Amino acid sequence: MRQIDALKSPRFTQVSTFGRLPMCLPQEEVKAAFLGIPFDDAVTYRTGARFGPMAVRQGSRLLRPYNQFLDTYPFDKLNACDLGDVNIIPGYIEDTIKIIEKDVYDIISSKKLVPFIAGGDHSITLPILRAMHKQYGKINLIHLDSHYDFWDTYWGKKYTHGSWLRRALEEGLLKDVIQAGIRASTFSKEDLSDKVKLGIKSFTIRELKLNPKDILKEIESLKGPTYVSLDIDVVDPAFAPGTGTPEVGGLSSFEIIEFIRQWRFDKLVGFDVVEVSPPYDVSEITSMLAANIIYEGLSILSLSL
Repeated sequence: MRQIDALKSPRFTQVSTFGRLPMCLPQEEVKAAFLGIPFDDAVTYRTGARFGPMAVRQGSRLLRPYNQFLDTYPFDKLNACDLGDVNIIPGYIEDTIKIIEKDVYDIISSKKLVPFIAGGDHSITLPILRAMHKQYGKINLIHLDSHYDFWDTYWGKKYTHGSWLRRALEEGLLKDVIQAGIRASTFSKEDLSDKVKLGIKSFTIRELKLNPKDILKEIESLKGPTYVSLDIDVVDPAFAPGTGTPEVGGLSSFEIIEFIRQWRFDKLVGFDVVEVSPPYDVSEITSMLAANIIYEGLSILSLSL
C-alpha cells in the first residue's frame, strides 16, 4: 500500500497531505488526486473558506485505506495522491478564475485523472466546469446545496459564490443538472420559476429526506461525464458549523454519507466539496466531515474500475 501507516511509521507520516497520501509525481499513473483551491473572495457573507483545503487535509488524518461499507481500497485502487493547491490571487476574482480553469484543464487533459477538489468558496466550481467542458464537452452536474446558486448578480457583480451555476448554464457547459438539499429562504417567489426556466431538476431538503430514492433514480439515469459539486452547507450546521452561509434544517453527517454511498455513475469526471470555513468550525467536525465525504467519493469512483 502506498499510504503510509501513521501508527507503524510515525517519523515518515505525511500529515500535510490528504489522507497521508504521497504528493503526486509526474511519472506516476494516477487515476484520482486531491487538489486544494484556497479562494474565498466571492463570498457574500462570512469569509474563511480559503483555509478550507488545509483544514480538510488536517481532518483527513484518520482516514484509513479500507472502506468497509463499500468493500474497497480507494487509495490503492486509484493510486491516489495529493496535487497540492492552485496558486490563486487573493482579491482578484476574474484573474483567479482564469488560473483555476487553466490549472484544472492541464491536470485532467495531461494526467487523465479525476480531481477531488476542496475549496474555497463555491465560485471555484465555474472555472472547474469550464475546464471540464474543454475536455469532455457538455457534462452532467449533481449539485448538493442549501442554496440555489443561480442568482444573476450580487451587488451588480456576476462572479460570486451564489451565481456560478447561472453562469455555467449561460455558457452552455452543462447537460443535465440535478440539485438537491435546497432549504434556504429566497429573495423572491420568482426563484422557484427560475429553476424551471433554467432546466434544473431541483429537490428541496424535504424531498431529499423523505424520498431519497427518487433522487437516486435521477442520478442513476445520468449518462456520460458527470461532475459532483457539494456545498458543505447542505449539511445541518449542528453537524457542519464551519461554513460561510449556514442554514438550519439540513442533513446529518450520517445522512449525507449514506446518500453518497448509494451513488453509481456512468462516468465520474470530478468532485468538489466547497465552503468549509475553519474559523467557524468546532473541534474540526466540519473539516473531518468534508474529508470523509471526499473519501466516500473516491470509494465510489474506485468501484467503477
